[in-house]
Amino acid sequence: QVQLVESGGGLVQPGGSLRLSCAASGINFRLYDMGWYRQRPGKQRELVATITSGVSTNYADSVKGRFTISRDNAKNAVYVQMNSLKPEDTAVYSCNANLGKIWDFWGQGTQVTVSS
Repeated sequence: QVQLVESGGGLVQPGGSLRLSCAASGINFRLYDMGWYRQRPGKQRELVATITSGVSTNYADSVKGRFTISRDNAKNAVYVQMNSLKPEDTAVYSCNANLGKIWDFWGQGTQVTVSS
Protein backbone atom coordinates (compact mmCIF):
# COMPACT_ATOMS: atom_id res chain seq x y z
CA GLN A 1 0.00 0.00 0.00
CA VAL A 2 1.42 3.31 -1.09
CA GLN A 3 1.32 6.15 1.41
CA LEU A 4 2.54 9.71 1.16
CA VAL A 5 2.18 11.62 4.41
CA GLU A 6 2.84 15.35 4.51
CA SER A 7 3.70 17.30 7.64
CA GLY A 8 5.02 20.68 8.67
CA GLY A 9 2.19 22.95 7.61
CA GLY A 10 0.72 25.64 9.80
CA LEU A 11 0.21 29.33 10.32
CA VAL A 12 3.14 31.66 9.68
CA GLN A 13 3.52 35.41 9.37
CA PRO A 14 4.50 37.02 6.07
CA GLY A 15 8.25 36.83 5.63
CA GLY A 16 8.45 33.69 7.73
CA SER A 17 9.60 30.19 6.89
CA LEU A 18 8.24 26.68 6.98
CA ARG A 19 9.68 23.31 6.03
CA LEU A 20 7.28 20.72 4.69
CA SER A 21 8.10 17.03 4.78
CA CYS A 22 6.62 14.11 2.90
CA ALA A 23 7.27 10.58 4.08
CA ALA A 24 6.73 7.88 1.49
CA SER A 25 6.12 4.18 1.96
CA GLY A 26 5.13 1.31 -0.30
CA ILE A 27 7.20 2.49 -3.26
CA ASN A 28 10.79 2.14 -4.40
CA PHE A 29 11.32 5.77 -3.49
CA ARG A 30 14.67 6.36 -5.16
CA LEU A 31 13.19 5.56 -8.58
CA TYR A 32 10.39 8.11 -8.34
CA ASP A 33 10.29 11.72 -9.39
CA MET A 34 8.87 13.66 -6.45
CA GLY A 35 7.01 16.92 -6.39
CA TRP A 36 5.19 19.45 -4.32
CA TYR A 37 1.98 20.97 -5.62
CA ARG A 38 -0.44 23.41 -4.06
CA GLN A 39 -4.04 24.41 -4.38
CA ARG A 40 -4.81 27.96 -3.39
CA PRO A 41 -8.37 28.94 -2.43
CA GLY A 42 -10.53 29.12 -5.52
CA LYS A 43 -7.70 28.01 -7.81
CA GLN A 44 -6.65 24.83 -9.56
CA ARG A 45 -3.80 22.76 -8.25
CA GLU A 46 -0.44 24.03 -9.48
CA LEU A 47 3.13 22.85 -9.48
CA VAL A 48 5.41 24.25 -6.78
CA ALA A 49 8.60 22.26 -7.29
CA THR A 50 9.80 18.90 -8.50
CA ILE A 51 12.91 16.83 -8.00
CA THR A 52 13.72 13.88 -10.23
CA SER A 53 15.24 10.58 -9.27
CA GLY A 54 18.42 12.05 -10.69
CA VAL A 55 18.07 15.05 -8.36
CA SER A 56 17.30 17.61 -11.03
CA THR A 57 14.99 20.31 -9.73
CA ASN A 58 12.34 22.52 -11.25
CA TYR A 59 10.42 25.39 -9.68
CA ALA A 60 7.39 27.47 -10.43
CA ASP A 61 8.40 31.03 -11.28
CA SER A 62 6.38 32.29 -8.31
CA VAL A 63 8.58 30.43 -5.80
CA LYS A 64 12.02 30.56 -7.44
CA GLY A 65 14.63 31.91 -5.06
CA ARG A 66 12.35 31.41 -2.05
CA PHE A 67 11.61 27.66 -1.99
CA THR A 68 14.07 24.77 -2.10
CA ILE A 69 13.09 21.17 -2.73
CA SER A 70 15.27 18.31 -1.58
CA ARG A 71 15.05 14.57 -1.05
CA ASP A 72 16.61 11.97 1.22
CA ASN A 73 16.43 8.55 -0.40
CA ALA A 74 17.69 6.88 2.78
CA LYS A 75 14.66 8.22 4.64
CA ASN A 76 12.18 7.92 1.75
CA ALA A 77 11.39 11.59 2.21
CA VAL A 78 11.08 14.76 0.20
CA TYR A 79 11.13 18.25 1.64
CA VAL A 80 10.43 21.79 0.62
CA GLN A 81 12.00 24.65 2.52
CA MET A 82 9.82 27.71 2.11
CA ASN A 83 11.33 31.11 2.96
CA SER A 84 10.07 34.67 2.60
CA LEU A 85 6.52 33.42 2.63
CA LYS A 86 3.79 35.65 1.24
CA PRO A 87 0.04 35.65 1.84
CA GLU A 88 -0.42 34.37 -1.72
CA ASP A 89 1.48 31.22 -0.74
CA THR A 90 -1.51 30.23 1.40
CA ALA A 91 -2.67 26.86 0.09
CA VAL A 92 -2.98 23.17 0.68
CA TYR A 93 0.38 21.66 -0.23
CA SER A 94 0.44 18.08 -1.51
CA CYS A 95 3.22 15.66 -2.21
CA ASN A 96 3.37 13.65 -5.44
CA ALA A 97 5.33 10.58 -6.42
CA ASN A 98 5.51 9.80 -10.12
CA LEU A 99 7.01 7.02 -12.19
CA GLY A 100 4.73 7.32 -15.22
CA LYS A 101 0.99 7.38 -15.87
CA ILE A 102 0.12 4.32 -13.79
CA TRP A 103 2.49 4.91 -10.92
CA ASP A 104 1.31 8.33 -9.81
CA PHE A 105 0.49 8.85 -6.15
CA TRP A 106 -0.66 11.76 -4.00
CA GLY A 107 -0.67 12.60 -0.34
CA GLN A 108 -3.60 14.12 1.53
CA GLY A 109 -2.04 17.53 1.79
CA THR A 110 -1.08 19.94 4.53
CA GLN A 111 -2.45 23.44 5.03
CA VAL A 112 -0.10 26.41 4.92
CA THR A 113 -1.54 29.75 5.94
CA VAL A 114 0.50 32.93 5.65
CA SER A 115 -1.15 35.73 7.56
CA SER A 116 -0.40 38.39 10.11
